[in-house]
Amino acid sequence: MTAARWRVQVDRDLCEGHALCVELAAEVFDVGPDDLATCLESPPDERREQVEAAVAACPRQAISIVKGPQE
Repeated sequence: MTAARWRVQVDRDLCEGHALCVELAAEVFDVGPDDLATCLESPPDERREQVEAAVAACPRQAISIVKGPQE
């Protein structure tokens, strides 16, 4: 089994539910019933550019890309 080289995190304490991430990468992000973003933590590599755009667009800087598998 190969470990993920990168993964995505949403800090739900910072998220305000603007949903720009969903607009930019709907295959990776969604908004939950509490109006806060959720994400696919280990998206495929071909979604990396979309995720990076979502990170850059987040007004609260609630999204981050981290190295390695989830601990």
